[in-house]
Amino acid sequence: MGKRHPFIRYGLPMISLTVFGAVGLAHLIQGSKDIAKFKDDQEWEIIETRKALSRTGPVNAYKPKNISLDEELMALQEKVDINNYDYKRIPRPSEEKSH
Repeated sequence: MGKRHPFIRYGLPMISLTVFGAVGLAHLIQGSKDIAKFKDDQEWEIIETRKALSRTGPVNAYKPKNISLDEELMALQEKVDINNYDYKRIPRPSEEKSH
């Protein structure tokens, strides 16, 4: 059969493999596009929800006051006395395992 009809033995499998491969690849690419579109739609909904919330207030309701680094340093120095401290020995890892 192969000597009389080489198209059936070699050509038909090659053409069918090419056609089915193209159809399968198109199906996979379409699935990928659908997933990307779904994710894009979700992100768009989140953005629109944020915009709606920002119009009513909750998103931008927290406004921290502007504090300079000098003010923050002074506040920290008032809380912590760096001149009055006690030495505390920290055990070494080998000492912890032996006890």
